[in-house]
This record gives sequence, structure tokens and C-alpha cells, in this order.
Amino acid sequence: MTEVEGRRVALSNLEKVLYPETGFTKAELVHYYATSADVLLPHLRDRAVSFLRYPDGPEGQVFFTKNVPPGTPEWVTTAEVPRSSADSPARMVVVQDLPSLVWAANLVTEFHTHQWLVRDPDEADRLVFDLDPGAPAHIVHCCEVALWLRERLAADGIEAYPKTAGSKGLHLLAAVRGGSPERASEYAKALAVEAERAMPRLVVHRMTKSLRPGKVFVDWSQNAARKTTATPYTLRARRVPLVSAPVTWEEVAECGSPAQLEFLADDIAPRVQRYGDLLAGLLDPGSAAALP
Repeated sequence: MTEVEGRRVALSNLEKVLYPETGFTKAELVHYYATSADVLLPHLRDRAVSFLRYPDGPEGQVFFTKNVPPGTPEWVTTAEVPRSSADSPARMVVVQDLPSLVWAANLVTEFHTHQWLVRDPDEADRLVFDLDPGAPAHIVHCCEVALWLRERLAADGIEAYPKTAGSKGLHLLAAVRGGSPERASEYAKALAVEAERAMPRLVVHRMTKSLRPGKVFVDWSQNAARKTTATPYTLRARRVPLVSAPVTWEEVAECGSPAQLEFLADDIAPRVQRYGDLLAGLLDPGSAAALP
């Protein structure tokens, strides 16, 4: 047991190596989340969380946990979350504070969140594009597409913020208001179609695998009410402890190789010290743009 802001949090197997290639342990994972709380928690707060768990490391069993896990402490916030009209609501965790974050970190998780707040699941407050390259395309090609989308969104008065997926692609996020998740999905799909028309040799807006080699799939579907996306600053279950890290538009424009936009857990504290939270604009309600 350890005490975090007056809460007793059980930690276990801290010496376990989760990422054998780098020797990164569970203790380091918990430490990363605890020391990144100032920038991570604001992006988790008031959002239902899906956990992608990998308790034996990324090479072991990997599974999603959406419902509140057994043994969740009573002081961890939970909320009922609507599902399809045919299903009863789910009860999910909402990570509101540092003790809850450390408790969740002990489960060995990626954090994934919806594009809406639990208090108003019928209104999207985020717009997201997941730019997913099909080999031999890679993140450098995603950057080209991201720059096009940035300009297109700006034409509608929407400011986009980039972050790495923490795997092979790039995410674009924007703060929006005045529309349902369905409306956000429709708008995102329309822009994905436009991007394909503008860059037909580079972009595809359909998920069909046969269409994707050598192109960037502009995944607009994560705006749907039931979908979740990797939260900013979450660790990812990859061969090394990669992070879904916010990046500057200058870094996007100047990216010449995938390695330039790969950030490990140890890279994040120096970046936060240098830049602060590059996604802070998403957290300002006054910056949210009306969905066209």
C-alpha cells in the first residue's frame, strides 16, 4: 500500500518488467503516470475511461476493460454511460484525481476516452481524426495529410492540435460545440472524403484493408458516441514504452523520418518542461468552435 493525497492505493508487482526490450518496469509505468498527472489528468477528467490492459506487458494478454473493474475502490468516481438503445447503460470509471490515476496505473493500462463529457453524452466537445498509415506509408505521410486537414479545418474556424498515436500514426484533435456525436461524425467523414479527393494517391477514407497499402486512412469514425481514442499522454502497449504525445505543428511540418515523432516515457517530462501542455487549448471552453 502507498498513500496518495490521503487515499490508500494498493500497488503490486512493481519489479515486473513490462517492456523487455528496454527493461521498463511496472514501477516506472506507475511513476510515469504519477509524474505526468498535471498534463494528463485534465484530459481524463469528466470523461468515461476504457482501459486497454496489458498486465504482463504488450507481448502478453491485451484486453479492453470498459465496465468498472472488480475491486475498484469506493472513492474512485464512476458514471453510467449510455450504450445502444437495446442495451442498459454501462458503468465506467472516471479518473478525476491523482489517487484514481495511480490506482488505474497499477492495473497497467492505456487510457482511452470518448469525445464527450459524462455530464452531456449527447454533445460532442471534441473532434478527432486518426491518421493511420498503411505500409509502406508511415507517419511522414500522415504529417502531409495532417497539414492539409489543419488548413481545411481552419477554413471552418476550427483549430486542430496534433499528437502522435504512440504507434505508427498521428491524431488530430479539436475542441468543438453545438453538435451531437452523429453530427461530428458526419462532418469528419465529409472532410475525410474531401481529403481523398484532394490527395487521391495518398488518402483513403474507407476502412477496407485492400484500399489502404501505401495510403493514409483518415479514420473519421472515432467521433461516434461509442468510440474511444487514446488519451493524450497515455502509454501504449507497444514493444517499447511509446507515448501518445502532443507535438508542435513545426515538428509535423519538418518531420522527415518516423523516428522524429517517436516519444518514449522518459521523453515526456523534458517536453512538458519546454512546451507545457501543447493541447491546453482543447481545455478552454471559450476556444471551442461551433460545428459547421
